[in-house]
Amino acid sequence: MKNVLVFAAHPDDEILGVGGTVRLLADNDITVRAVILAEGLTSRGDSREETDMEALLGLQNDASAAAKVIGYASIDFCGMPDNRMDEIDLLDIVKTVSRYIERYDPDTVFTHHHGDLNIDHRRTCEAVLTACRPVGKYHVERIYAFETPSSTEWNYTYAEPYRPNVYIDVASTLEAKVKAMACYKTESTVYPHPRSAEALRALGRYRGSSAGFEMAESFMLLRETVSFPERMARRDEIASDSGGGGLMS
Repeated sequence: MKNVLVFAAHPDDEILGVGGTVRLLADNDITVRAVILAEGLTSRGDSREETDMEALLGLQNDASAAAKVIGYASIDFCGMPDNRMDEIDLLDIVKTVSRYIERYDPDTVFTHHHGDLNIDHRRTCEAVLTACRPVGKYHVERIYAFETPSSTEWNYTYAEPYRPNVYIDVASTLEAKVKAMACYKTESTVYPHPRSAEALRALGRYRGSSAGFEMAESFMLLRETVSFPERMARRDEIASDSGGGGLMS
């Protein structure tokens, strides 16, 4: 990994799902950026318009503070309606994701698990997979799905279970994840809530025990492509000849 992009549905998901790993990557001089698709907060009242805009701005400020703690090089906010992303045409979400893929040209992408209970998580994953199809100039080499405490484990349909097959040792960075979550005034919780500091540590220990680590974050590898230099040169030539490829086939 050299250039990593995290697509999250809401402010705090970029910490809950991959915070320890981001801090680890940043500590090893790998650039990691976050893109937050939906607003957060605006689904908690009877209507979106009821949300205090000052509170929404405060949430973004909390996200920026958490980003500094965890090592994100930048964080972008797209402002889609919270828990209402199913009301947006998928193509519009895909185009938004595609713009950030083109802007930052990542080799690695992290995003939500498609089986999460939260509809915004599912839409985010679907849009990312569509935007990251292996065609054209902007070719993402690997895509990982992360688990989001209080969503991934709460989907009781089990239609698409979360089955991690990648584990990253975050023994040295788990506390940075806890500290970053504490930046969120409206999202931080107390035990036994899954987003509490104690629960995040417990999940880290559980995932670590599955892989022989003291602490770990787990992921599902959704796609990985491997190219040798000759193949990469040929791919770039094809992309150039075709004008970079289209968004949708």
